[in-house]
Order: sequence, then C-alpha cells, then structure tokens
Amino acid sequence: MKAVALTHYLPIEDPRAFFDADLPKPDPVGHDILVSVKAVSVNPVDTKVRAPKDIVEETPRVLGWDAAGTVEAVGDKVSLFKPGDEIYYAGDITRAGSNSEFQLVDERIVGRKPNSLSFAEAAALPLTTLTAYEAFFDRLGIDPAGGNKGESILIIGAGGGVGSIGIQLARAAGLEIIATASRPETTAWVRELGADHVVNHREPMVEQVRTLGFQFVDHIAIFNDMRHWDTAVELIRPQGGIVTIDDTNQPMPMDKMKMKAASLYWEFMFARAMHQTPDMIKQHELLTHVANEIDAGRIRTTLDTVLSPINAENMRKAHGLIETGTAKGKIVLEGF
Repeated sequence: MKAVALTHYLPIEDPRAFFDADLPKPDPVGHDILVSVKAVSVNPVDTKVRAPKDIVEETPRVLGWDAAGTVEAVGDKVSLFKPGDEIYYAGDITRAGSNSEFQLVDERIVGRKPNSLSFAEAAALPLTTLTAYEAFFDRLGIDPAGGNKGESILIIGAGGGVGSIGIQLARAAGLEIIATASRPETTAWVRELGADHVVNHREPMVEQVRTLGFQFVDHIAIFNDMRHWDTAVELIRPQGGIVTIDDTNQPMPMDKMKMKAASLYWEFMFARAMHQTPDMIKQHELLTHVANEIDAGRIRTTLDTVLSPINAENMRKAHGLIETGTAKGKIVLEGF
C-alpha cells in the first residue's frame, strides 16, 4: 500500500523529511477495523512528533492522526461498523498513523462520517473536535446542554483548528465567547464562526478584555501555547478553571491560582486510546454526536486548505504551513 513515511527526524525544509513508501497492507483483528483512507488532516501534533531529533527508525514510520475513509474489513470483535461504512476518527498516537492507503484503528474511537460532508471536510474535524469537546465539557465541566448559558469563556488561539471548532461548541452551549486572533483574516474567521468579541493575543490582553467589560472570565482555554499563562491567571475568576493543550517547559507560577482557588486542567485527546481507559468508547459517542450536529446544520467543518494527492511533497508543504503558526482552520490532504 502507498504511504508517506519517515526514518529520520529532519527540518521540514529538508526534502528527506518525508518520502513515499510502499508498505504491507495490515489485517484487522479484535476491535480493529481496516480503513481505506480517503483524506487526512495535519495538526500541530504531527509537526511536534516529526520535529528534528537524533533518532533513526529501523523501519519506515507513518504519522497522521486525523482521517476520513471507508471500512475495508473488520476484526472478529467489531460490532459498531461493517465494510463499506463511511467513518472519521483521530486515531491513537501509539500506533501507525493515517498517512497511508490503509490503516488499522480501534472501532471504539471511530465515529460515522457526517453524511453532509465530503471526506476532506470530515477529515478536518476529529482530533480538534475531540480536543475541544473534552476540554470544555469533560475538563472544565461546562454543560453542553446550556446549563452554563451566559457565562464567559476566553479562547486563546481561537483561529486554529481546535479554537475553530471550540468557538462553535461554546456557542452551542450558550457561552459568551471572547476569541483571540492577531490578523485581519483570522479575526474575520473567528467572528464568522460565532465569537462575540475578539482581542489580539499579540498585544496585552488583560487591558483588552477589561475594556470589553469583563473584570474576570468564567472559563479560559489556552489552545496555542503557555506564554499566555500569566494573562490567563490574571483574568480567570476566583474558583474558575483554565484548560490547556500545550505541553510546556515555561514557568507556570501557581501562587495566584491558589489565592483564587482556581483550577488547571490538562487536555490530551489521545489519553483514552493510549491508556485503554474504561470509557474509551466515549470518543465514538462524541464523534457520532458531532456528526449528527453537523448534519443538522448546527456545526460546520473547519476546513480551510486542501492539497492533493496525499504524498511526501504535499505532506512537507502542509507541515511547513502548520509550522508558520499562521494557519487558520485545517489543512487536509486528499486522495492517493
């Protein structure tokens, strides 16, 4: 089967960062389904895993943790899907990724593809949707049915993939949304998705948020990096919560968090699959719920750019775009 692989971890400018490979087609057993991959999306986690390091893989490694496709075959314990079903999923960071013609994935972290979306439109959604959904509703404890209606949320890094779906989920939950964006195109993008207010995260944000009339914010999501930690701590309300998806080595002083009795939550979308948690099937349920919301017209895809075909050249291009830090929405590769 065709695949985009690596053996060395190189700067993306190096033409050897990825290469086109021909790898054996796997067979499904147990809860695994074999997926015929139609489209894949690229996320910051892809670039972090591929980042230069002194490691050489003995066999070609396939990355990629966002895909849409059709079920080709199923393992003997599969009960949720059958061959021919159209699906979308984010996969498991501990296993071979989606940048290949065929991929094995556990059925319990797979959802049915929204009927109203193309494969490319659907591939843009799983990882970021699961991340934002878990961040808001599992970690911060916001009620998706509107029990926190009228409360405020600051989404830092709102123009990226996670922020783009996060705005829509927060809007559906009835929250007042303060989104951050730093360029005219991302400002327009987050407003189009439903942000009530926009502030520039490249300028001091405390003053901007307070000028809007918010002394404190009920919930804060850091969806880019932790350089905004001090700002978040200053703005979170007493007994409020901050959720972040960034792994950081930057200082994170906690004294003001303690004085506010505020909480910090980490969101890592891969935790359920990586640790085979008892509630692993919740990701199947979440993706299926979101598919229904999309088909009902209440959530839209966050796709911005499509590259075709899925090959090493376009994968290098996609990683390069992600690494600029200026991408809005999602970048998807389609078709082998």
